[in-house]
Amino acid sequence: MKLIRFGEIGKEKPGVLIDEKRYDVSSIVTDFNENFFEENGLEKLKKALDSNPVLPEIAADVRLGSPVARPSKIICIGLNYVDHCRETNAPIPEEPILFFKSTTSLCGPNDDLIIPKNSEKTDWEVELAFVVGKKASYVEEAEALDYVAGYCLLNDYSERAFQIERGGQWAKGKGSDTFAPLGPFLATQDEIADVNNIPMWLTVNGKKFQNSNTSNLVFKIPFLVHYLSQFMTLLPGDIVSTGTPPGVGLGIKPEPIYLKAGDVVELGMEGLGSSKQTAVAYKK
Repeated sequence: MKLIRFGEIGKEKPGVLIDEKRYDVSSIVTDFNENFFEENGLEKLKKALDSNPVLPEIAADVRLGSPVARPSKIICIGLNYVDHCRETNAPIPEEPILFFKSTTSLCGPNDDLIIPKNSEKTDWEVELAFVVGKKASYVEEAEALDYVAGYCLLNDYSERAFQIERGGQWAKGKGSDTFAPLGPFLATQDEIADVNNIPMWLTVNGKKFQNSNTSNLVFKIPFLVHYLSQFMTLLPGDIVSTGTPPGVGLGIKPEPIYLKAGDVVELGMEGLGSSKQTAVAYKK
């Protein structure tokens, strides 16, 4: 299945994508949130859809929100592509580097990117994210995929001055509003043939900057589920973003490139769709 949420900001309803058409499933489920995943909602929804119910079709011009309602946490993995480590002159990690994005950074896949007040170095990062399907604590790596509901496209926007120059705390540069556009949809595991071989790309104003594949991940998803669950309980609906490949603005030589109002960022992953954000200046 491919799950979507649609409608005005703060008023999103659950839907599904079937044969490139959008359908409203709010008569079947309340929302794609922690309770939905915790109560085996994926299986219940699939069973309901298998009965071929009559569902309202959603117009193509209706806004898409994040395919997952606000999670308890958004966990990110830093420096998880070998060649991204090299472009930023960082050593390849021996263990995953963890940081959090604020839940208020979550937004729809095509919502505007709001450049934060006083920002000088807002950057882009195309990433594969996965959504936790059930409560996970001290999970064995061999069983880890049993805890994954599905996969999404995510742009891990980062303000590098806040991140690096304001005390060296990554969360400062990662948590601004609109810094985590997710989607367009959540694809359940059966929709993806090989999660370790997904091409991914990102362009700014039509110029390609990132072009890689999840085969280059340092730490794969089963290990990440296992590893994270040793340090914290993962709750249903939690989002884990697995890191970005090379081609970020920070790593461009001879001079880094950062986003300004009017820039258009487009990104995509095979099997997970594409998204588009237009950068706008912060307004009070």
